[in-house]
Amino acid sequence: MVIGRVTSLSDIVRLGFESLSVARENLVELENVLGSSYQRCESAFETSASPDRALTQLLELSRNHPKLIQKALAESSGPKRLIAILGASDGLAEYLTRHPSELSLFSKAQSLPSTFSLNCESRLDLRVSYRSMLLAIADWDLGQSNPSDGVVAVTQALSRLADAALDAALSVARSELLADGRISQEKSENTKLSIIAMGKTGADELNYVSDVDVIYVAGGPEEYAIATATQLAQRLGLVINEAAMEPGLWEVDPNLRPEGKNGALVRTVAAHAAHYNKWAEPWEFQALLKARFAAGDQELGEQYLLEVKSQIWGDRERSNLVQHARQMRKRVIEQIPSEEKELNIKLGRGGLRDVEFTIQLLQLVHGVVDETLRDSGTFPAIHALAEAGLLGRDDALELQSQYRLLRVIEHRLQLVKLRRAHLVPTDSSDLRRIARGVNPRLSAEDLRVIWANSRQEIASLHDTIFFRPLLAATAALSPGEISLTASETESRLVSLGFTDPKGAMRHLKALSLGMSRGATIQRSLLPVLLRWMAEGMNPDGALLSFRRLSELLGDKHWFLKMLRDSSGAAERLMQALSNSVYISRLLEYTPESTAWFADESKLQPTNRTSLEAEVASFLARNLGFEKAAEGLKFIRRREFLRIAIGSTLGNLKVRQVAMALSEVTEIYLGSMLIIAGRKSDIDLDVSIVAMGRLGGQELGFGSDADVMLVYSDDGPNAQSKAEVLTGEFIGLVKDPILEFELDLDLRPEGKNGPRIKSLNAYEGYYQKWAETWEFQALLRARPMFGSRGLRDSFTNLIDKYRYPEELSNKQLVSVRVVKARVENERLPKGIVANRHLKLGPGAISDVEWLIQLMQLRYAGNNPELRSLTTLDTLASLVKLGHIDDADSHVLEDAWIMASRVRSAQVLALDKASDELPIDRNKLEALARILEFEPGSATELEERYLAVTRRSRAVFQKLFLE
Repeated sequence: MVIGRVTSLSDIVRLGFESLSVARENLVELENVLGSSYQRCESAFETSASPDRALTQLLELSRNHPKLIQKALAESSGPKRLIAILGASDGLAEYLTRHPSELSLFSKAQSLPSTFSLNCESRLDLRVSYRSMLLAIADWDLGQSNPSDGVVAVTQALSRLADAALDAALSVARSELLADGRISQEKSENTKLSIIAMGKTGADELNYVSDVDVIYVAGGPEEYAIATATQLAQRLGLVINEAAMEPGLWEVDPNLRPEGKNGALVRTVAAHAAHYNKWAEPWEFQALLKARFAAGDQELGEQYLLEVKSQIWGDRERSNLVQHARQMRKRVIEQIPSEEKELNIKLGRGGLRDVEFTIQLLQLVHGVVDETLRDSGTFPAIHALAEAGLLGRDDALELQSQYRLLRVIEHRLQLVKLRRAHLVPTDSSDLRRIARGVNPRLSAEDLRVIWANSRQEIASLHDTIFFRPLLAATAALSPGEISLTASETESRLVSLGFTDPKGAMRHLKALSLGMSRGATIQRSLLPVLLRWMAEGMNPDGALLSFRRLSELLGDKHWFLKMLRDSSGAAERLMQALSNSVYISRLLEYTPESTAWFADESKLQPTNRTSLEAEVASFLARNLGFEKAAEGLKFIRRREFLRIAIGSTLGNLKVRQVAMALSEVTEIYLGSMLIIAGRKSDIDLDVSIVAMGRLGGQELGFGSDADVMLVYSDDGPNAQSKAEVLTGEFIGLVKDPILEFELDLDLRPEGKNGPRIKSLNAYEGYYQKWAETWEFQALLRARPMFGSRGLRDSFTNLIDKYRYPEELSNKQLVSVRVVKARVENERLPKGIVANRHLKLGPGAISDVEWLIQLMQLRYAGNNPELRSLTTLDTLASLVKLGHIDDADSHVLEDAWIMASRVRSAQVLALDKASDELPIDRNKLEALARILEFEPGSATELEERYLAVTRRSRAVFQKLFLE
């Protein structure tokens, strides 16, 4: 492009200029000023952050210093480097205008300074030499094809440059105070002052323009060292940043010192140590993570670090550490002006501070026993946390990548004016300049999208890690409790409640031994997991089950990641393993189900439609009979396990549990009947009639599945076919892993009758032979599966018997006599009657017999009493005035409590029983499942006996009316 001859503006657009006509005029002038050197500049504008600003600045420098500019442009890389600086930084352009001799940098090879020594003859010399070094750093930084790759090197160089500035400023300060006669030579020589770098400077992560956080430490004669050191520190701040012809560098900020702005500016090592030992707030220990010697007396600085930094990890109260850090982060967010919340790259949500706080909190919590986690720098700390298994590798890489990006954007923001800046500009032109500084190919809109995605990713990782329940739990442990290698581990296990500490030690060794990533993560998790196990009833069993799960899921990366990162997952799993033998056993058969603990919505019962669709899809596959049956058993076990976990963790109420268990059982029976038909090659219209608790959809854990079987076919061989089909069906539903008891005893003639009858046979039996108690049993009969015609016919058949228009006195007496016989004859020997959960006084049987008697008496004329569900019927009886509110509540409480205790026995002990245990440990185990406080065995027992005693009184009053 030859400006003098080409009038088209397309080339100017291609070079990235915004003000095209102004740019054209300036380019023409620049060509006239530079002559042949102009051609070397032309293409350099294309990669500049702001071609317009670069051109304006270059033109001004060329007018005023043509020879220096010609020399700077003579070196092959000179034009691109100079124009990069001028386009990215008005501040450095102004520096070059003030000190044009610094243009000589661009005639030298580009390199990142590695040693820093500043001129300390005067403030002016110090500031000029500082900016000379800063210019070299920026030159190297802007020359990187991928600035993110150079972030660490740049921040380290800036930090070392700050150290050099502090050291030189201290020297200038001494000279000025001596020259002013404010201190004597003796005091100057005998007073030691060490400058401790804090914050980003201490972490070797300083940006271009930032407050430099420091702490001052003094040493020397007691009578004047503090006063003299204070004078030096005060003057040092002025040397660096007081207004002058050569602008200040940055503010020296000593407010991280003990007591902040209200505390003494300078203290001795002993005074610092005393403060941290007695009065320091949690945030002060967090700040100390970054402390390192920067300038002044190195021996004194090292002494300070030795005395003070160890207190970060000392034996002190740490239980509120995590909560305090979270509150502090919340306050920082709240204090950002509303108009800046979405623009602040440092303090805003998803910004630099979220990364830094997240990493620092992990360090403070886990660095107590792991010295490899104590690095002051964010990047090395992320790496160390990933190596220790406390950060997932993908999360660590993502955090590092996003942090690098934000640091590059921050650097480009600050270079513009060489001022502190953390607000991303809203003006499109200003934002375009930042975007092109990051990558010349980016537009302003591109950067907006990239930054928005970065903020979202960081915020998500921050929330996942910063709010881990494991963090707060680990922080509450003492250093001895965190370290599993301590000699006191066995005695600590005993104190936690483990009854077999030697066995527990074997499990811990198996889980944590070795250098694999899994073992590393386990070592960080186990101290807290043990505490959570100990909060349950059976920590020994929980640890054994956890070991088995860990071995079964050893090659599944999600397992330990879930325990480490998911909110509440680890605590929920430990609670379930420690309180429920039933859950522990079933998890070993479906270990992948452990993933549910990360998402409480997965612990809600699968809705019936979804479950039916899954089973239908499964049955549609061309599988063998045994394989198909085994698949259906797996689905039942899986769903029972899901319901068990939800129930044990208190996520499900008793009626939700009952409905869910009933629906799973119904679907299981119906699908097994289909397989039985295929296996026997018998096509018969069969309906399964749900009875008892299954009929009322009131199943609990350990409940039998009471059913009757009816078919519709009067052919000569129909009964024999039905018996074959029934035999296959009964064989298929049995499950040795999750016991399934199919109870057909409520059928006509009971155990002596055929297992399946035709519809006509049922009609004949009920018409001629059935007793009143059999009609009573039909109150909860509910035909399932089979043809609609068969189900409707059976329902119509039994309705006239179970809902009579009037119950005769003979029938009424019969019900009462049978109830008395049940109490006297069916109660197992050796069991105290009032501890029997089903047949005991005031227990399940009393409540159900009372309600069913009233149904027999009144449902014929009151359709609202024809519900199959116990509690719904009870509510209807109250509305009709047959039972008053007070008595209803007593009956409901007893029925629910007895039902819950029956299920709790199975969940806690993996054993069905109808007896309230006498053994205190078993009672305590039930109490935990039933959400009583620890140590509530007696309270559970007394409450159950009191509730059923009141229920029995109501039963006796109403049953004989």
